[in-house]
Amino acid sequence: MNIKLIIAAMLAATSMAAHAGKDMQALMDKAIAESFKPGEGQDLSRLKQDETQMLCSTSRNSPSPKDAEALMTREKATIQYPADGKLMGDWKQGEKLVKSGFGMRIGSIEPDPPAKQKGGNGGNCYACHAVDPKEVAAGNMGPSLTGYGKLRGQGEDIAKYTYEKLYNAQAFVACSNMPRLGHNGILKPAQIADITAYLLSSESPVNK
Repeated sequence: MNIKLIIAAMLAATSMAAHAGKDMQALMDKAIAESFKPGEGQDLSRLKQDETQMLCSTSRNSPSPKDAEALMTREKATIQYPADGKLMGDWKQGEKLVKSGFGMRIGSIEPDPPAKQKGGNGGNCYACHAVDPKEVAAGNMGPSLTGYGKLRGQGEDIAKYTYEKLYNAQAFVACSNMPRLGHNGILKPAQIADITAYLLSSESPVNK
């Protein structure tokens, strides 16, 4: 058996697979671009990947240690804080945001009804986390947050960590599945401070 022919065949197959992969990606990009239409309340810019999303996609969420460190450093620099400097806001408002299942609109064939648009974004937190122990309909993709403040306290360090993790989880875990709530404009800094309070406050049902 001619080893050179085998190697040549393997290289040819690899090259064909690479071209096929590019063709498939082009078809997917075209399908996505044609599936969403401009309209009131639509944000089609979210269909374009930024540097972090591209890295996580191409590495299949497993970037090299060097790339992961650079990613987290870059994302950490994007974190913004409330104008009043308070990282813990109104926990009752935070509760409403946590329970809202409407995380963010991307776009659709038909624009969202005006009534739905006026409702604003929420955190859609129950899609991935258990939070209030009385709420049984919760996802388990993320860790349970029940008793979060009871376990961690309400000190400045944990408030800062919680706020920053909510604002941009990629600053702590490269290619995290958690949405970048602040970075992507899903929630405003003051709203993230409200959720931080909901998770940490001793008065919150999370910690009862």
